[in-house]
Amino acid sequence: MTQRLSIPPTRNALLQLKSQHQFLTTGHDLLERKRELLTRMVRDQLRTYRKLREEAADLVDSAYHWLSITQMRMGDRMLRQAGLGLAPTIEVKVLPRSNLGVEYPAVKASKLPLQPVSLMWTDASFDRIRIRLADMAMVLARLGEAEIALRRMLNEQRKTQKRVNALKYNIIPRYEATIHFIRETLEEEERDTLFQVKLLQEQSTP
Repeated sequence: MTQRLSIPPTRNALLQLKSQHQFLTTGHDLLERKRELLTRMVRDQLRTYRKLREEAADLVDSAYHWLSITQMRMGDRMLRQAGLGLAPTIEVKVLPRSNLGVEYPAVKASKLPLQPVSLMWTDASFDRIRIRLADMAMVLARLGEAEIALRRMLNEQRKTQKRVNALKYNIIPRYEATIHFIRETLEEEERDTLFQVKLLQEQSTP
């Protein structure tokens, strides 16, 4: 049996409960709609995340492949010296973004021109690995955004689902049970009153 609210069975309380019940029902419908939209967003974001993860894995493999080639051709010492003082090859901007109340960073990454290096003691593979690493960093930045967004969307979806369940299976049924109890109580009191009036009328009739 659903537990009722601790409210005296009066007509004023009944009117207030009916108004609150309507408000809760509307809130439940809105939350249910939000949950459906979040579920759709999570599906789309998961598809994007998986695609970026596969792309990032391929780029990481390619970058390490060319890094090993460059390392063999130039040697560890010259590779470290050639990398000293190089300007960044990508520019990253992180901006706030919000969707259905879910806040997550929007990462904007763009490539920068490669800084020229001395031809002495360097190999053509050095520029190639720089390009590969820049491509890898670009995709990893987008992957980071997708992963954070997916995690926060999932958290918001779970919270919304809990609120929907609380309203549907706990709060709204308690209001409905209380409204039903007060309505029956008032009807019983009204029947008792009518009976007493009828009884008094019969007693007053000669």
